[in-house]
Amino acid sequence: MDTTTKPKYTGKRYRLDKPELLAPAGNLEKLKFAIHYGADAVYIGGQKYGLRSNADNFSFEEMREGVEFANKYGAKVFVATNIYAHNEDIEGIEAYLKELYEAGISAIIVADPAIIEVAQRAVPGLEVHLSTQQSTINWQAVQFWKEEGLPRVVLGREASLKEIAEIKEHIDIEIEAFIHGAMCSSFSGRCVLSNHFTDRDSNRGGCCQSCRWKYDLFEDARENEVWVSEEDTRDSQILKNFELGVNQLPLYEEGDQAFTMGSKDLCMLENIPDLIDVGIDSFKIEGRMKSIHYVATVVNVYRQAIDSYMADPENYVLKPEWLEEIQKAANRPLNTGFFYDTPDHEDHIYEPEEKAVPYDFAGLVMDYDPDSQMATIQQRNYFKTGNDIEFFGPNGTFFKQKVGEIYDEAGNLLDAARHPLQTVKIKVDQPVAYFDMMRKKK
Repeated sequence: MDTTTKPKYTGKRYRLDKPELLAPAGNLEKLKFAIHYGADAVYIGGQKYGLRSNADNFSFEEMREGVEFANKYGAKVFVATNIYAHNEDIEGIEAYLKELYEAGISAIIVADPAIIEVAQRAVPGLEVHLSTQQSTINWQAVQFWKEEGLPRVVLGREASLKEIAEIKEHIDIEIEAFIHGAMCSSFSGRCVLSNHFTDRDSNRGGCCQSCRWKYDLFEDARENEVWVSEEDTRDSQILKNFELGVNQLPLYEEGDQAFTMGSKDLCMLENIPDLIDVGIDSFKIEGRMKSIHYVATVVNVYRQAIDSYMADPENYVLKPEWLEEIQKAANRPLNTGFFYDTPDHEDHIYEPEEKAVPYDFAGLVMDYDPDSQMATIQQRNYFKTGNDIEFFGPNGTFFKQKVGEIYDEAGNLLDAARHPLQTVKIKVDQPVAYFDMMRKKK
C-alpha cells in the first residue's frame, strides 16, 4: 500500500463539543424524518457494498435529494460501504465511490482495507470512517487506523465505557459508538448462520436474522445408551427419530415453546451523562430497516436528552416521559449492552418475545389552522372516531386526545380514515405543526 499519497490524520480537527446524533435512514422518507426530528447526521445504504441489502437503499438520484435536504438543516449524510469484499466485489468500487462524492456524501463507513485504500487513493476528498465491523475495541488498534489516515473509528459494540475512556486518553480521534438498537448475537456481526441456513452471506449484505428464528433443541442420541419405550412422548419421538435415521434426543417436552438466540436491544437513554463524559463524539442509533415511527420517536427522545444535558449538566434530570416514549418504539426488551458489564444469559431472548410496541403510526400532520384548530392529516394507518391518539413532534410537542369528527378534503363527514395516504381533517386539542406525527394504540 502506497503511504506517500495517503492523507494522514494529524490531530483532532474537531472534537465535537456536542455529541453528534447519528440516525439510520433506510430510505429517503426516513432520512427526512430523522433529520426533521433532530438528527445531526444520517447513515444510509447505496445499491452496492452495504450490509443491508434488504433495506430500500438509495439510488444516486435519491442520495443527491437526501443531501440537499440535509444541507438545509445543517446535517450530514454518510453511506455504509461496509461489506467484506470478495474479489468480484472490488470491480467498480472506484467509480461507485466517485459517484458518492459527486452526490455530496460527507463520509463513507468502511470495514474492508481494500475499499479504504481505493477511497483514499481515488477520492481523497471523501472522508472515511472505520466500520464497527472491524471490531475495534482497544486504543492501539485505534492508533493504527488513525495512522492509516482515518479521522473517525466506529467502535465494536463490545467496547465498554472503561475501554472507551482509555482509548480517548491515548488517541486524539473521533469515536463513534452505537447507543441504541438491535445487538448482534455474534461478535460484531461476524455471523455465518445465515450463510449456512439460507446461502445468504451476512457479511455481504444478506443476513436473514437466523438468531431471531424459533428453534427446538436436541442432542445426539447416540451418546445416550438408554432404552426407550413407546409409552413416553419423548421416548416415542426418539424412536421416530431413530426410524428416520436422525438419532437425536429432543431436549424439550411436547407443547414446549421454541426458543430463539437473539439478544436484547441496546438502550443508553438513562446513561446519557456517562456517554458524554467519557468523550464519545457520535451517538449512533441502529435501525435502517426500522419504521418511520421508530426512527422519529427514538431520535426525538435522544435529541431532547442530549440537549437538556448539554444546556445544564449539573442540574440534568432524566424525564420519565422520555423512557415512556422509548418503550413506544421498542419491540424487544432493552439493556445496556457491553457498556458496563459483559452480557450474560439474562441479556438474551431465549423464549418467545412479548412485543412491546402497542402503537401504530396513524397520521402525519400536513397543515394546521389555528383559528379553527383543524389539523390536516395524511393517513398512515387506519383510525376512526373515538380512537385514543397521541401527537408528538420535534422540540417536545406531545399531547393525548380522542379522535373527534373526521372530514375529507371536500368537507364530508367520515366515520374513519380508511385509505392509505388519505387526506383528512380533525380538530386537535393543542396546536400542531407540519411533520408532527399522530400515533394510536393498536
